[in-house]
Amino acid sequence: MATGVDRDGWQFWVDRGGTFTDIVARNPDGALLAKKLLSENPGQYDDAVSAGIRQFLGLAPGGDIPPGMVTDVRVGTTVATNALLERKGERTVLVVTRGFADALAIGDQTRPHLFARRIDRPSPLYGRVIEADERLRADGTVERTLDETALAAALREARAAGFAAAAICFMHGFRFPEHERRAAVLARAAGFGHVSVSSAASPLIRLVSRGQTTVVDAYLTPVLRRYVENVCGALGDARVLFMQSSGGLSDAAAFQGKDAILSGPAGGVVGAVATALGVGMDKLITFDMGGTSTDVAHYDGAYERRFDNVVAGVRLALPMMDIHTVAAGGGSICFFDGARLRVGPESAGATPGPACYGNGGPLTITDCNLVVGKIQPDFFPRLFGRDGDAPLDRAAAETGFQALARAVAEVTGSHASIHELANGFLTIAVENMAAAIKRISVQRGHDVTRYGLVSFGGAGGQHACLVADALQMDRVIIHPLAGVLSAYGMGLAQIRAVRESAVELPLDAAHWADIAAVLAGCGDD
Repeated sequence: MATGVDRDGWQFWVDRGGTFTDIVARNPDGALLAKKLLSENPGQYDDAVSAGIRQFLGLAPGGDIPPGMVTDVRVGTTVATNALLERKGERTVLVVTRGFADALAIGDQTRPHLFARRIDRPSPLYGRVIEADERLRADGTVERTLDETALAAALREARAAGFAAAAICFMHGFRFPEHERRAAVLARAAGFGHVSVSSAASPLIRLVSRGQTTVVDAYLTPVLRRYVENVCGALGDARVLFMQSSGGLSDAAAFQGKDAILSGPAGGVVGAVATALGVGMDKLITFDMGGTSTDVAHYDGAYERRFDNVVAGVRLALPMMDIHTVAAGGGSICFFDGARLRVGPESAGATPGPACYGNGGPLTITDCNLVVGKIQPDFFPRLFGRDGDAPLDRAAAETGFQALARAVAEVTGSHASIHELANGFLTIAVENMAAAIKRISVQRGHDVTRYGLVSFGGAGGQHACLVADALQMDRVIIHPLAGVLSAYGMGLAQIRAVRESAVELPLDAAHWADIAAVLAGCGDD
């Protein structure tokens, strides 16, 4: 089913998740092989993608890959997503029209919780604002010419203070970009390694969403580029493609931070839809449960995309797969808060990982499944412990639950067994995941009982039937490569670009030619 197969060399399709990196390999004979590695394993390897590929090829760690041995590598990655969530992007300065320094901070005044008396706003991604003395009117008339001398001085000062990325967003810049382009030239001359301009990042009306999208691009692209360069540098002459949030593949050189927010999950949706259509099912709920989170999406004959998104408190005017994420994965931490059992949203990640990984980690959903017998250590990869080659440690999980049972008993007087506690946490996780599916289906008027649940991800099979029961669904679809289906989806995806342009014309016959010209321009390379 994969496209562009070259039987003269190996192909690799990779999903680098928050906990595990999944790799599907297609050897020169066309056979498919699969492997899972911890995404972070200090002391064993620096990068899970290149380490896994070398293992498939039988090469020594860190060794060069012979030219021509690998022809195609396709990667979905959470690097940009994690940098956004953890606020670990590049130090960014925002350059905006004078008088609008606070526009992005004020935002559109959306209140996620209407009656909340205390509003906790996420911190802005930019660390400094430079107000450029310039102004263009809505018709393109220059009200104030850009003061290049003052802007250049302010940019040099910001660069000297340690800011390395610049986001430029001027009033009406989406239609009249000349001032933004001149500012970008000045920023590069001042030494900024990456410069994003709104007229390229999000050429659409509305200053706030356009500006926030541009800031995200400036903030994430340097982090992403470093990762991309490391991957490409380790893979020799192989062609490397990356999955975009919109569901299409991009050449490594064109992969930008703003396009990478849902890079990994988008591959999962592509893989789930393709495999379900293969068995005649076209009404689907995709259920991707990994180590850090669970991603769900709705499909009824066409991919659903959103063009106005909020991720980690930041509004993005970008086309993305309509994927809803809930913090309930195999690594979601299970704990007692003094009054009730809780699951997540914090995750144990790959390091230290769940208690059963043998690295002193906390109790998680994975530990629950191990204790109740849904996970058999003999059939689980031996990737754990200090040397990265030990099986899951059931004793460590049981010891953790015994300590938790004592803590619960001291507070509540209830003496629950470790199995009762584990099942209690699993019930909470299942309800959280079922609620996520209802949000994208039932709450939008879809009768979910008529759909099939496509289960995949490393932890999906342990919960799929429970989730289906909670939603009164009677069909669960599990592909033979379900544990690595997001990686498999990279091999099924197409190279695509989604382009946007603002058009403000009456939609009538007198303007068909003008509208057609805009559409033709969006299709140009």
